[in-house]
Amino acid sequence: MAQVGNTEPGHGPVAGAPGRPLTARSVLASALLGMDPPELPVAQLVRLTGLFGISENRARVALSRMVAAGEATTDGTGRYRLAGRLAARQSRQSASRAGTMAAYDGTWWVAVVTTTGSTAEVRSARRRALTYARLAELREGVWMRPANVAVLLPDFLDGDVELMQAQPDGADRLAHRLWDLDAWADRAGELLGRLRALAPDGPDALAPGFVLSAAVLRHLQADPLLPAELQPREWPGARLRETYDGWDARYRATLRTWSRHS
Repeated sequence: MAQVGNTEPGHGPVAGAPGRPLTARSVLASALLGMDPPELPVAQLVRLTGLFGISENRARVALSRMVAAGEATTDGTGRYRLAGRLAARQSRQSASRAGTMAAYDGTWWVAVVTTTGSTAEVRSARRRALTYARLAELREGVWMRPANVAVLLPDFLDGDVELMQAQPDGADRLAHRLWDLDAWADRAGELLGRLRALAPDGPDALAPGFVLSAAVLRHLQADPLLPAELQPREWPGARLRETYDGWDARYRATLRTWSRHS
């Protein structure tokens, strides 16, 4: 599937999160996250959850709860579409998969938290927003990243965070301090191996492929999208995206065939 879900802080598990059970809600959310537009008929959603031993009744109850929670909408014709925070998550996921970057001239974004005394809930929401913007924390209240991608902060951070630009010395060293690049590259290599080992060309590959797709897209969302000048040698980001795109096209073709005949 294109863009099968991920796990993000504060929003609960989505299919493929390591060590998490595949609940009806997690599979449904992941399935809808994987579509562009993020919409599917209920019959196909029910069949997908059935791949994981989830009954039709459980799937329909989970869909009703998602609608009640503002995570999905239905038009009354049996089609469901993502809404609210899950729709916003899909936008972030699409950007992660594309990996689009602008030219880099040595400039970095610096976001400084200027308020004190915030509640734990506010601090947690602020950290999520800064992380979603692909900033990393240098020290408490100071977040940075190269200015080769746009940093768009939500309105609720107005007055709490000052966004500015700087040109730090030792940018390569700083990038390694902010992100564990070796760990990201190692995990990307592991996922590349799993993509090559799992041929998504038959119905037996649908369930494990669903989970693998989620793992890949979750990992791409953790890619700091560093400019080429700051990437370690043989950085696997582009290779993982290219391999996944080809694999995903085959997976979706298998899924369409299975959906028509199941």
